[in-house]
Amino acid sequence: MSDYFKLASGVGLALAATTMPGTLLAGQLNYTLYGGVEHSDNIALTAQDPISESVLVPGMSFSYLQQGADLQANVAGNLEYRNYLSQRFSDQVQLQLAGQANWTILPARLDLEMRDYAGVQPIDRLASTGPDNLQQTNVFTFGPVFHFLLGGATRGQAAVHYISSYAEKTKDFNSHRTQESLGITRDMNATDRLSMTLQVQQVSLTELAATPDYDRRELLAGYVSELSHLQIDLGLGWSQLDFKQTGMPTASGPLQRLTMNYRPTERSTLSLSAAREYSDAAQDMLLQAPTGILEGTGRGVDVGNTTVDAQVYLERRFRLAYTFQGERLTLTAAPLYRRLGYINDPTLDQKTRGAGINISYKLRPTLTLSMVSVYERLAYDTIDRRDNTINYGLDIVKRLNPRWGWRISLLHQQRSSNQAEQDYHENQIYFGILYNR
Repeated sequence: MSDYFKLASGVGLALAATTMPGTLLAGQLNYTLYGGVEHSDNIALTAQDPISESVLVPGMSFSYLQQGADLQANVAGNLEYRNYLSQRFSDQVQLQLAGQANWTILPARLDLEMRDYAGVQPIDRLASTGPDNLQQTNVFTFGPVFHFLLGGATRGQAAVHYISSYAEKTKDFNSHRTQESLGITRDMNATDRLSMTLQVQQVSLTELAATPDYDRRELLAGYVSELSHLQIDLGLGWSQLDFKQTGMPTASGPLQRLTMNYRPTERSTLSLSAAREYSDAAQDMLLQAPTGILEGTGRGVDVGNTTVDAQVYLERRFRLAYTFQGERLTLTAAPLYRRLGYINDPTLDQKTRGAGINISYKLRPTLTLSMVSVYERLAYDTIDRRDNTINYGLDIVKRLNPRWGWRISLLHQQRSSNQAEQDYHENQIYFGILYNR
């Protein structure tokens, strides 16, 4: 079975529920077709001898939402073809997708869940993300969920899921997993509830990797409060990892998660998320949200910054975000701190500090100006490397009529590093035509 066929199979299974007879017409399907030309003065993002390149980029952004009694689905994605006109790089097909589907087989008793997440990630995280350092990744999961009642205010849920992770080039990322979970939830009142969840996961890697096969066990107590202006989701528990290799110690520690959303006004939201937990690249990809992909409809596929491998790490993260959404102005500002400590190989232990600002303003009902600025400071502990990356850009979208429009984008990327030959500067311009449905 070819690599591309494996990827397409996972994506196809996740989307199967949205294409069953009689379901597509019941949901809401939106898409944008686009085609344009991108020019870069340093497309390989190199420190020396920059390569100037133009790229022909046809593509499609799409979303599907279904909220029926038997089927609930939320799928969003970008698909594009990148034709490098100078022929210095191989043409690429890139897919970014986040899909969730739930098929109710027996109401209030049995569901079948499916999720699929495809993206483009670097092959070598320590190198710049030029065309030769990109690969397609995919994480797919499905399985039954059983619901049962334990009283008027208490309910339970038992689930069994199969999880598959795949990377086009980094083969030690590929894995097969089974996950079993049992949870109990009690409604305290109309806005508050408590829960207790036990989850067990068996991870089997398809290639010899730095991390051996292992079992993951988690016990988590949860509290959720949903008030009109404040939502809190708190989880406290314990995690344990048992590696299936003689002489390798068990890793265990506290499991802590917190998400808060506060709305002081109808237009403003302040969000906070924090966590201390054991994770890996595949688990991180499963945390994507379908609604986030189409924020830049028609802009193309975003390249991620995940270290694609099988290693398990202890993650500590904190993110604060402020969002204002007015009739003409939309603004988001979000600082971030993240620290990863790898369990079996500390080479890539790292700390990330950064912030991003997105501003969108409607100059006229048919003309929108957007600006973005992102700063990241990435420090590796063991290899004594420090990278500072700054990206900022300008985007203008003009709607000629309800169907047709055009987009022009300017982007500057730069990185400074204490490692030789890791600095780069790039200027990029894009012009494209949009067709909306």
